[in-house]
Amino acid sequence: MSTKTAMLSVLLLIGAFACREKAMQDPTTAATTKGEYLQAVIEIPAGTNHKIEYDYASKQFLNDQIEGKDRVIDFLPYPGNYGFIPNTLMDKERGGDGDALDILVIGESVPTGSIIQVIPIGALMLRDRQEIDTKIIAIPADPQSQIIRAKDFMTFALRYDAARRIIEDWFQNYKGAEGVEIVRWEDEQYALQEVEKWKK
Repeated sequence: MSTKTAMLSVLLLIGAFACREKAMQDPTTAATTKGEYLQAVIEIPAGTNHKIEYDYASKQFLNDQIEGKDRVIDFLPYPGNYGFIPNTLMDKERGGDGDALDILVIGESVPTGSIIQVIPIGALMLRDRQEIDTKIIAIPADPQSQIIRAKDFMTFALRYDAARRIIEDWFQNYKGAEGVEIVRWEDEQYALQEVEKWKK
């Protein structure tokens, strides 16, 4: 192998590692917004069933466990990239569930640990174990990554009503017999108010 080829190989490896590191940056240091967009930390890529969560103690993305086994959703795969909005906390003292605000980003699958800029297009309110659980619904801010052309709830509800119903049905059924109740949909302004409400 020539010196030039060897150097090129090393540079490619460094570049690949740098890209991986960028995708896997520490979510605790990420801001809620970047410029005019919200940020989303992706835990579960679209089209997968493993219930991956960020563990703040170990600073790793780990598969949730049930009785010592990886928790796998016994239903259709996630219909979008699922995760949370960084630097938010749904404080239990104020009626939250004690976790960061959840988000579902409609788009092609992105790796666990990615932090992406998104545009909120609505909010889905659920009742889970008698607690209200809000899911922010968003699309990627990058036009190249958008698979639907809806930047507000009205367009989403009218033009992509079937997609809206698929998301609703998925959340209503993904826990099986345990059941999750759909409370209502809200628009993008409500979604932004929820982010502001739970921002640390």
